[in-house]
Amino acid sequence: MYAENRETPSRVQATTMFAIETIGLTKDYKAGFWKTHSKRALDSVNLQVNSGEIFGLLGPNGAGKTTTLKILFRLVFPTCGTVRILGKELNDTTLHQRVGYLPEHPCFYEHLTPEELLHYTGRLFGLGKDDLRRRVTRLLEQVGLRDSRHVPLHRFSKGMVQRAGIAQALINDPEVVFLDEPMSGLDPLGRREVRDLVLQLREEKKTVFFSTHILSDAETLCDRVAILNRGQLQGCGELRQILSLGASTTELILETPRDEILEELRPLVVSMVRTGDRVCLEIGEEDNIEKVLAVSMRGKAKVVSLNPIKMSLEDYFLSKVSSAKREPVAAAGAQDA
Repeated sequence: MYAENRETPSRVQATTMFAIETIGLTKDYKAGFWKTHSKRALDSVNLQVNSGEIFGLLGPNGAGKTTTLKILFRLVFPTCGTVRILGKELNDTTLHQRVGYLPEHPCFYEHLTPEELLHYTGRLFGLGKDDLRRRVTRLLEQVGLRDSRHVPLHRFSKGMVQRAGIAQALINDPEVVFLDEPMSGLDPLGRREVRDLVLQLREEKKTVFFSTHILSDAETLCDRVAILNRGQLQGCGELRQILSLGASTTELILETPRDEILEELRPLVVSMVRTGDRVCLEIGEEDNIEKVLAVSMRGKAKVVSLNPIKMSLEDYFLSKVSSAKREPVAAAGAQDA
């Protein structure tokens, strides 16, 4: 699992430059009719994202994910804490050329076509005409909008607008890409295309930081994940290590076992569920697996399957969220996902 770095921030900065780093990141919003008290949206969040990895920020609606991304792009300002991207403070304007950003709900000039939008965005970055033309053609192909390049955005579905938004986030060939709920509104084919694009970005040694509440996407893509709930960091670590924690039970399915065999097996298993002619047994202790198999074979029950049941990202996520503090800390009225 993830070992918390207890070195002082100055020493961490001196020895390691993370692609993204937050130290004690806290955000309070004024609440109430007279704005006399505060609601805490983020509470001392410490994150370190390594260069070249896909990092997922997970959490339920209202967890503080979008607030975190807005702070990283100076759309809102933290109450306290330190934030660095590529080793630089956020007020360093040279960062603008090195990062890309897709908000959760992108809003573009609707009379523009995808091609015009990308040319407009590229000119804001000062890209040359020939280089920009090549990038636009390649990106429209990557996000599946080549055949719709001349269609005005107001005629697009939400998913197609999302694809155009991903393309504009990549127009400057950024080193770090921030995606806020990038799969929002996409059909299964579109989600597959976006996943392939994110994996391609990792092959190009880019850092991808994205927020989502769709756990299957995170499980497919991420090298590491962090779980945010009610503004607090509940867990952080390598995905493969998290999922390797939970080979906790083994599932055995028997066909047409006799009742007396099931009674003999009952003390050795965690649960026993009958469905038609089959019985599913959950074996909790590893030492009991051979005993259960021996009893089953002696009773001439047909063994259909024997499978270890590993922890899923959903299991880990739910365990962290359910164990979190119950005090409301999300900002009232703040749009977050």
